[in-house]
Order: sequence, then C-alpha cells, then structure tokens
Amino acid sequence: METRANHLWVGFVTLGLLIALAAFIVWIARLNQGASNEYDIFYKQSVAGLANGSQVSYAGVPVGQVREIALSEEDPEFVRVRVRIRDEVPILIGTEATIQASFTGVSTILLDGARKAAPPITCETTACPEGRPVIPPGRGGFGEIVANAPLLLERLATLTEQLNVILGPENQEQLAGILENSNRLTRELADTAPALQGTLAELEVAVKEAGEALNAFEKVTLTTDELLNQEGPRMADELSKTLASANEAATSLSAMLEDARPATRALSETTLPMVEATLKDLRTTSRSLRAVTDRLEAEGAGSIVGGRPLPEYEP
Repeated sequence: METRANHLWVGFVTLGLLIALAAFIVWIARLNQGASNEYDIFYKQSVAGLANGSQVSYAGVPVGQVREIALSEEDPEFVRVRVRIRDEVPILIGTEATIQASFTGVSTILLDGARKAAPPITCETTACPEGRPVIPPGRGGFGEIVANAPLLLERLATLTEQLNVILGPENQEQLAGILENSNRLTRELADTAPALQGTLAELEVAVKEAGEALNAFEKVTLTTDELLNQEGPRMADELSKTLASANEAATSLSAMLEDARPATRALSETTLPMVEATLKDLRTTSRSLRAVTDRLEAEGAGSIVGGRPLPEYEP
C-alpha cells in the first residue's frame, strides 16, 4: 500500500513538473514574441491556401500570423480571418490586406498601402463588428484573377461564339474573296512601285522648286518693301509736285479758253459762213473748168471758137 502511494506521489509530482515546464515554455515564447494586437479581415472571396499559423507580412517583412479562420457571424458570405500582429507594427488607416497565393498552394497575407501621418486602425477609428478592429481587404494579382474569373469566362465564351459566327461556312467564301482581293491589291502595288517611286521623285523635285520659288518671292518682297520704305517718301513728294504743276497748267488752260471764247464765237458766226460760200463758188468754177477741159479733149479747140459743125447733107 505504501509502495503504491509513493508511485502516486511520484506521478503527481512528475505531471506537475511537466505542466510547469509547458507553462514556462509558453511564457518564454510569449516573452520572446512580445506584445501583439489582433485584427479581423473579412474576405468575400475564397481564402483557400490560408491556415492557422499562415504568415502575415508588411511590405514583405514578417509581422505576425493567422490565428483563426471562420465564417462571419453577421454575414456568412464573408470569411473572417483573425490575425495577430506585433504591437510595434504601425497598422494605419489605408492599410489593406491582400491574399498572396503561390503555385505551391500555400497563401500568405500581405499588408500594404498605409498613408503617412494617418491614424491607427482601432475600434475608435473603424468598426469592430466582432470585437476586433477591421483591416479592409485588398485584391492582389491571383486573387483579382480568381474574383474576375466568372466575368472573364463569360467574355471568353461570347468571343468564341462571335468567332464561330464570323468564321462560319456562310462567311468563309466572303473571307476568301477578301483575301484574294488583298493579294491582288498587293501585287498591283508591287507592280506600280517603280512608277510610284518616279512620281515621288518628281514630287520631291516640284516641292524643292516650289521652295526655291517661295524663297525668291520672299526676297523680291523684301526688296520691294525696302524700296517702298526708302524711295516711297521721295516718290510721293515728286508725285505731289507733279500734280500741283498739272493743276496750275489746267488752271492756265481754262483761263486761255475763257479769253478765246469771243474769237471762237466770231469765227463760227462770220468767218466760217464766208469760207463755206467761197468753197461753194470754187466747187462751181472747178466743175465748169472740168467741163471745158473735157470738151477740148473730145472735140478740139474749134468746138469752142466756131461752134459744132453741121452734118453733111446727101440727097
């Protein structure tokens, strides 16, 4: 009986020592770990790959671990991921938690996006639906692809249907015609390439000549402008003097015409009628002399002295 009691005491003491050792180890682990804060992250996407103990990193630096994964008590569509992060890590407003998946199937949580001088995330600054401050979720590369997978598959199916319609039997003949026309057009362009090059060369020469002509015109314009600027005032002065002289000459001519008006009136009323009568007499005399001359030439001088001879009489 005494031996059995000794064994019981030994067992109790040993068990107590083991429990004390375990508590000591946990205490040492917590002492080395330091103080920490817990946060909740609510995901509306799959969290496959995450597990209790998964790493939480801030900009690539390990800062904590996943402590619990469960469905949200308020909305089962969300998955609540509770993380424990060291107290010295600044979890500020603007920080987002992104699930980083890998090809090995192990996922981690990446914290990033905090704004400088922003207040920390606490129950006073954010909501605490389940007793912990909430870090808003973010979408990383793989998570974004997974979240948008249904939309991408739908668009891919729509694109496939449209391609089937375009490449259907009823459109293959038209596509073949388009390709044939494209080949013909390509051949024609290749055949006309030398002529096109010649045309481009002529166009280049024409453009060059046009540029030279524009330069010459610009020089002429500058020369004309310079001539007008330098000689214009002198020419304008001479033209003004010429116009003044012409005005004086016109005034003198007008005065002379005023003085010649009486003589002109007498000439038109007296002299011209007399000259006209004299001219009429001269015309009459000229016609008479012309008749005498014609008669002398036709009948001789006797026609004027003895008159016209009578014709001989024959019985």
